[in-house]
Amino acid sequence: MKKIVCILSLFLYAFLDNRASAQDPAFSQFFASPLTLNPALTGKFNGVVRVAGNYRNQWPAINNAFITSTISVDGGILKNKLPETDTWGLGLMAMTDKTANGILASNYISLSTAYHKSLDENGWNQIGIGFQGTYANKRLDGTKLNFEDELDQQGGWTIPSAETIDGHQVNLNYFDMNVGILYNGSSNGDNNFYLGASMYHITRPKESFTGNAFYVLHPRVTVHGGYSFPLSPNSTTNYLHFSGLFSKQANATDAMLGGAWSVNVNNNDAAPINFYAGAWLRFSNLTDAVIPYIGLDFSNFTLGLSYDVNVSSLKTASQSMGGIEISLIYIKKPADGRKGVPCPKF
Repeated sequence: MKKIVCILSLFLYAFLDNRASAQDPAFSQFFASPLTLNPALTGKFNGVVRVAGNYRNQWPAINNAFITSTISVDGGILKNKLPETDTWGLGLMAMTDKTANGILASNYISLSTAYHKSLDENGWNQIGIGFQGTYANKRLDGTKLNFEDELDQQGGWTIPSAETIDGHQVNLNYFDMNVGILYNGSSNGDNNFYLGASMYHITRPKESFTGNAFYVLHPRVTVHGGYSFPLSPNSTTNYLHFSGLFSKQANATDAMLGGAWSVNVNNNDAAPINFYAGAWLRFSNLTDAVIPYIGLDFSNFTLGLSYDVNVSSLKTASQSMGGIEISLIYIKKPADGRKGVPCPKF
């Protein structure tokens, strides 16, 4: 039995080492998944409640190599007891990541909080710090693997014994901690610039599917920032948005840089319909992918769609298909219709 589990573990780690980005699941639309990027982004938006959902299917040509989904909800609390320009955010996130057609299933539940302190009377400049606690569960399902001794003479697969099937399913659980900091600013109330940093896995949890051989989950350190501004003074219809990040986890690095243009297609400031078009580049040791992006603001929703066009040495195996990604964010606006302070969008 131990031999079987060791084989599965070696397979798992060999498979994970070939992932293009860091060991953690990562989104190309990092700006649309705030609670996986930086705990300090908790509650940092213009509205009462934010609900965000993300779906990513990476390398679909390689037997569903990585499928990642998240849903999160966050918002401000104790607003009547804080200064008007300060925010105390509380958030909850669930994420599932399935590797190698579900051979490894990783599930996470995270609770985060952040406080954003205004640095001026308008609230245009704020600094915030956030913390996040995570409960992780991982299941290694060897029933979805086939071994050489199960190959029959007709080229099919024999059915393993019930004892072997039960022995192939192994679970592990652990708690983890993450922390982040964020500066957000504006010079006139229309533009926005921000810079943030986060560290995930500060407790360096140990993972083991065998009970005696441990894999230390190294901290993931990320620095990210962005700048949005109108194309003409006092314009509310045309904006440019730029953003990027650099992330490092053990020997794996991930860097992204790009931007988008947005236009208000209905010329209605009260109920705008904004269209976005842009692209990002992702780099590891070499250029990894070109990521075109389109998005749409309508009512209280923001919908984003991107597609990784793989240009690295893996493009032969992936058939140049890096992965499709969809994001949907709902923000409940304040009842009084106030504009609010500038906040990061990309």
